[in-house]
Amino acid sequence: MSEFLEVLTHARRFKANVKDLSLDELREVAEKLHAIIADREASAEEENALMAERIAKIEEIRKQMLEVGLSIDDLGVVAVKTQTKKRAPRPAKYTITVGGEVITWTGQGRMPKVFANEVSKGRNMDDFLI
Repeated sequence: MSEFLEVLTHARRFKANVKDLSLDELREVAEKLHAIIADREASAEEENALMAERIAKIEEIRKQMLEVGLSIDDLGVVAVKTQTKKRAPRPAKYTITVGGEVITWTGQGRMPKVFANEVSKGRNMDDFLI
């Protein structure tokens, strides 16, 4: 939680932080907070109304299906979004041994520092090909 929210939701911290505000400034803060609350309540009511409308339509369709004698199974398989398969990791294209440790690199993405250091010393990347 952010520091602002911690102060806002803790009565003593909030009181300590607003002690330097005048009454007019406090009233202005309260008015702004009430406006935000009213907007949030209006949004929640609108969302609830849309959800109630959606549920009513679903019930209407369900009744129509019962009248005709259909079930959900009669509708067939619903298309399910298939998960994209993660591709296999790329094989290493370059290798270098530093201090007994073998470091490999696919040649994609940011170049590892050990390869960059060797290239800056004048070596060619072809020297490290597997």
